[in-house]
Amino acid sequence: MTESQIHFARQFLREEALPSPFCPGCGNGIVTNSFLKAVNDLGHSDLRKFAFVSGIGCGAWIPSPHFKADTLHTTHGRAVAFATGLKAANPELEVVVISGDGDLAAIGGNHLIHAARRNMDLTVICANNWIYGMTGGQVGPTTFTGDRTTTSPYGNPERPFDLARLVAASGANFVARWTTAHPIPAARAIRTALERRGFSFIEMLSQCPTAYGRRTKSGDAVDMIKWMKSLPVRKKDEPLGHRVPTKDLLDLGVFADRDEPSFLQSMEKMKEQI
Repeated sequence: MTESQIHFARQFLREEALPSPFCPGCGNGIVTNSFLKAVNDLGHSDLRKFAFVSGIGCGAWIPSPHFKADTLHTTHGRAVAFATGLKAANPELEVVVISGDGDLAAIGGNHLIHAARRNMDLTVICANNWIYGMTGGQVGPTTFTGDRTTTSPYGNPERPFDLARLVAASGANFVARWTTAHPIPAARAIRTALERRGFSFIEMLSQCPTAYGRRTKSGDAVDMIKWMKSLPVRKKDEPLGHRVPTKDLLDLGVFADRDEPSFLQSMEKMKEQI
């Protein structure tokens, strides 16, 4: 095999971690590829400058065990808290959190909004599959109203979070939402997130045929990708407004694009005044 035939992502991956533990049709492989494309496009040949933090769940398995990099696989919901401490202790590291919607937005929801409020110097990538995929298919904070899951057998009575709007309203410098059916725009957004100071949040809608598709009768991976391809892309300057996400009312694109002082920049300025 010639060098040109080797997939660019392999230089960042642990060969011993293959084959992947993800279910057939899972979108986490595409999330992985979009992230590594962004890293490659930025000119990195390895992940030595990066430190990854993840919690518990399918999405948390993206960096560990797959990446040739240092990873903190933390307790459930605490990935952003661990990452905050890591970045504060070693500001030279590029600290990236990769985890799922249950880990980041349910158990870890308070850490998420406060890190955005602080504009902490982190990049957070949320693989949102609308359900607790690894632990049994329970209803989660992004599960659509009416969806039948193992813990909502008669339909979910709750309204889901719109994570992109939530984090944008909390003060993050950069927020975007894409899907596994849009890997190139997703990679571009992740590249912007890695280059931006302050808090960046990329929501990646990702199909889960095993837990979500099967329990909610949403079809297989192909059916869900077709649906995600049909989602509208919002105009960059379009007002955010308020909306409760439904399968017919879920938009993609950039939700926040600011250049406010980051937490570490504010701390440096404070030190100069002492």
